[in-house]
Amino acid sequence: MALATRESLSWLLCGARVTVPTNGDPVLSVLVDAHEVTVHVLANETDRIVSEELTGLGGFALVEHPWFEPLPGTASRPVPGAIAEHSVAPELRSMRATLLAVEVARYRSLGADVAAAVTAVARAARRADTERRLASDLSRAVVATGAEPIVTLVAGQSRLDLRHPLPTGAPIGDRLMLVVGARRDGLIVNLTRWVGDEPGAAEADARLREVEATAFAATTPGRPLSAVLADIAASYEAHGFSADEWMRHHQGGPTGYAGRDPRATPATADRVRDGQAFAWNPSVPRGKVEDTVVITGGVTDVLTADPDWPTVVVGGLARPIALPFS
Repeated sequence: MALATRESLSWLLCGARVTVPTNGDPVLSVLVDAHEVTVHVLANETDRIVSEELTGLGGFALVEHPWFEPLPGTASRPVPGAIAEHSVAPELRSMRATLLAVEVARYRSLGADVAAAVTAVARAARRADTERRLASDLSRAVVATGAEPIVTLVAGQSRLDLRHPLPTGAPIGDRLMLVVGARRDGLIVNLTRWVGDEPGAAEADARLREVEATAFAATTPGRPLSAVLADIAASYEAHGFSADEWMRHHQGGPTGYAGRDPRATPATADRVRDGQAFAWNPSVPRGKVEDTVVITGGVTDVLTADPDWPTVVVGGLARPIALPFS
C-alpha cells in the first residue's frame, strides 16, 4: 500500500510533521507491505525528518529522492502493484477513527493548551482592538503551545453574520467571535469562543447549545454520519431556528488527523466509531458553538474545555457561554 496524504502519514508515523507549508504536499511518502515499511523522503528534508520527526520509531527502511522528483505513491508517480491510498480512503478513515489511549492523551494535552491560549487572548481583548490584532494574538498564543494554527477566524460585531470571517482591520465593538483550528503531533483541535453581548444573543446562544446537545446525543457508535446529520438538521427547527439553517453552513463531523475526517453530509456513509473524536459546529447568523470532543461508551469528553471559561450545563455537559469584556 502507498500512503501519501498528510493525515495518513501523520497517523502512521505517530504525529510526525510531514509538510513544510502547513497546507503543502508531504515531503515524504510511505510504502507498506507484509514485510516492511519504507519511508521515501525528499533528500533536502532527510536530516530533519530523521532527527526530529521519526525519533523513537524503528523498523522502517529509508530511501532518499532528489527534491525535484515526485515521491513514489503520489498521484504523479504511482507504484505498480501497490494499493493506492485513494482507493481505500474509507477503510483508512475507519482505521484512524478509533483513537488509541496514547493518542487521546496527546489530544487531551493539546486541547487543554489551546483552550487556555484562546482564553488568555479573549480576556485581553478590548472593544477597540481590530480583528487582525486579535488574529495575530491568537496565532502567537497557539504557536507558543507548540501547535500550528491552521484556522484563525475573528469577527467583530459588524461581521458576525459571516460563517468564515477571515480577519480584517474592522474594530471588535461589543461582541467578538474567535475560531481556532490548531495541530500538534498530527492531531487537530477546533474551538469557537465568544466575548461580549448584543441584544438577543444570550437567548439565541442558549437555543443553539440545545442543537449541539442533539448532535452529541445523536453521535452513537454504528450510526452513519448521514443519520447524525439528519438529527442535527431537524433540531434547528425544533429549537426555533429556520428549518433550512443547517444547509447554510456545514455542521462539522469527525476530526483527528484531518480538520474533518470526513465532513458529515447527507450522503456520508461512514459510521460513528467508539472512541472517535468529533468537532460538531452548529451555527446560525451571529451564533456558533464548537468544541473538540471524544465520545467513548456514550460519554462525551470535551478536550478543549478550559476551567477558567464561564459555562452553563447543557445535557450534563459544561458548555461555554460568552465571556464579558474585562
